Amino acid sequence: MRVSFLDTPVDVLTLQETIEVAVDAMRSRRRVRHVAMNVAKLVKMRSDSVLRGDVLKSDIIGIDGAGIVLGARLQGIPVPGRVAGIDLMEALLQECAQKGFKPYFLGAKEDVIQKAVAVARRRFPGLNFAGMRNGYFNTDQEAEIVAQINASGADCLFIGMPTPRKERFLAAYAESLHPPFLMGVGGSLDVLAGQVSRAPEAMQRFGLEWLHRLLQEPRRMAWRYVSTNTVFAVLLFGAILGGYSKRAT
Repeated sequence: MRVSFLDTPVDVLTLQETIEVAVDAMRSRRRVRHVAMNVAKLVKMRSDSVLRGDVLKSDIIGIDGAGIVLGARLQGIPVPGRVAGIDLMEALLQECAQKGFKPYFLGAKEDVIQKAVAVARRRFPGLNFAGMRNGYFNTDQEAEIVAQINASGADCLFIGMPTPRKERFLAAYAESLHPPFLMGVGGSLDVLAGQVSRAPEAMQRFGLEWLHRLLQEPRRMAWRYVSTNTVFAVLLFGAILGGYSKRAT
């Protein structure tokens, strides 16, 4: 179910529902492009019209962020929970191992992507990769990389690059790429490779993964959280007040 939250469309789906859509896309060869929505991206989209356009072209705009879940619920939108990109990617790797689909990893550093592939093969016996390519390339190489991905016979493509680069790449080449399921996974390849740790399950349940990341990378993450979360809080507060005002009249 697609709804509007702070003037941004998001899809209210569970993890299992999203998995089913992705598997159906791979079986039917019907292209589905997935993008994960969090607070930082929602805020950035308000000042970056190119990013907004790229995101809005996606077939699934998944809710990946405790702030989005909380904010949506405060506005009366029945969100069952977040669908974390890393959880979705790992679940789909398991599906690939069981059903014979072949994933392709694009992004991260060469040593990181090599580790991520090795870990995935170890964790999901029977997993057969179509291929991999690090994320260090320029725009002149993109057409060649798309051709390599297509030639690999991949059923799904996971792009481990930062925003807005992964959204721009997917928007530019979605119609040219042959893998039916396309997904930007940000730093999930680093997590899979063990370069970055996930928050303990208790912190995940209470929506505190952001705090875990802040403690891991205080210099890089502090300003991002302060700036984007402040803007998000103002937007949400204004929307809630506006809702109360409408109901009172």
